[in-house]
Amino acid sequence: MPTESARGELGYYIVSDGGSMPYRVKVRAPSFVNLQSLPYACKGEQVPDMVAIIASLDPVMGDVDR
Repeated sequence: MPTESARGELGYYIVSDGGSMPYRVKVRAPSFVNLQSLPYACKGEQVPDMVAIIASLDPVMGDVDR
């Protein structure tokens, strides 16, 4: 079930086996998805420009590490 967050779409995948607790829970953070565009955004650019490109994506590294 996707929900909107400040940095993009936040996705939750929940599977139940009928018990009181979920069988499986997976969270897809928007920062992880946004960082996947980094190689395309940096292609052909100079190394000092990469700082500004990464900052424009505004990633939260705690979300990426989930």
